[in-house]
Amino acid sequence: MRIMITGGTGMIGRALCPLLLSSGHLVTVLSRNPDESRGMPAGVVIEKWDGKTIEGWGHLVSGTDAIINLAGAGIADSPWTDKRKQIIRESRIQAGLALQKAIQAAKEKPKVLIQASAVGYYGARNDDQIITEAAPPGKDFLAKACFDWEMSTAPVSKLGIRRPILRTGIVLSKRGGALPKMMLPFKFFAGGPLGNGKQWVPWIHLTDEVRAIKFLLENPKADGPFNLAAPNPHTNQQFGEILGAVMRRPAFMPAPAFAMKAALGEMSTIVLDGQRVVPTKLEELGFSFTYPALRDALRNLVG
Repeated sequence: MRIMITGGTGMIGRALCPLLLSSGHLVTVLSRNPDESRGMPAGVVIEKWDGKTIEGWGHLVSGTDAIINLAGAGIADSPWTDKRKQIIRESRIQAGLALQKAIQAAKEKPKVLIQASAVGYYGARNDDQIITEAAPPGKDFLAKACFDWEMSTAPVSKLGIRRPILRTGIVLSKRGGALPKMMLPFKFFAGGPLGNGKQWVPWIHLTDEVRAIKFLLENPKADGPFNLAAPNPHTNQQFGEILGAVMRRPAFMPAPAFAMKAALGEMSTIVLDGQRVVPTKLEELGFSFTYPALRDALRNLVG
């Protein structure tokens, strides 16, 4: 397949590209900053785009078999000022609208468009309710941003294009993302639960994240939303205890909610709230996780 990826120079994209290449696919990555493409696997073609328009690259969509839209500014890269929240939202919506426009104009349209999203779609939760793909969207900032992110490419479904949606949890990787930040206090013997520790942590190993994306890409029955999270979520306290055990560090030093809110402001919802998300549809299609258990995932990454 000829595959185009937006946001392909990020953590997930950099792990996904070699997996696709090893299966014989041809990969083109659209990047706002081609200089950041250093270290990408040999064979990946890099094309510049502005994330907003189809200028300079829109013609490449014609003849492309599949598009994977991962584009969007990081939600935890800097404090949530009004300006930053606007960037988080608009970077996702504008990229999706640009793809939609390019597909509409293409003479030979792709057969599938994989649309990134996140478990934040379901909103911040403080209960034990199990959340499948049938759950309604939440009402907070992240939920609305995810909803609009998904909707930015929704019209292509009317063209007969299959559109799996990736509602991804916290991706665990030693290459970046949340895990190195979560490990830091444990390294200084100061690890422990955040807030009351009862919030659920929907996690997935990077290996399973990219395997699931490839699985949905190649499975003609895959359409609509899919929760990309391991089948065994844990509370924040349980997560910390397992991480501490794998790192051989204690996990008894709590970080009070008020301190997290004072330090992070509205962005503290990322660590103080959660969702008990399970991958119902993914498993129903027959996907098998390499790392269904958190202890094994963490041993692989940091043990």
